[in-house]
Amino acid sequence: MATKEISVDEKLHALWTLQQIDSKIDKIQILKGELPIEVKDLEDEIEGLNTRLANIQSELTEMEEEIKNRKNAKTMAKELITRYEKQQNNVKNNREYDALSKEIELQKLEIQLSEKKINDATAKMEAKASLIEDTQKNIKEREKHLKAKKKN
Repeated sequence: MATKEISVDEKLHALWTLQQIDSKIDKIQILKGELPIEVKDLEDEIEGLNTRLANIQSELTEMEEEIKNRKNAKTMAKELITRYEKQQNNVKNNREYDALSKEIELQKLEIQLSEKKINDATAKMEAKASLIEDTQKNIKEREKHLKAKKKN
């Protein structure tokens, strides 16, 4: 058979075309290769956000329990004040009266402390509620991205 000689110009043009095709294949491989990594990263991020959400909700539960305990302490302090005031009416000397006065003052301070702790916990709960809302929005957004990436 007769072999046809290809000119150097034709060889260079064919080589250039081959390199263009090879470059496109490399780009596709890179995109294809990064997609599973991106999907995994999104899944990990969603898992982290869900863990964060669970932790925040746990903290909220603890704060609610603290508020409940503080309200109970406040109620008990009021009861003690009432009892001490009744006892002050039946004291026999100044020392007993002073001791009861100090106990009453101590219980009033306990009430103030409980009110402060309740207010602090309530403010923290409001901040946590806002954080929960933001985290839930972030999770929904990430899940939407993940769904789109999985379609590709």
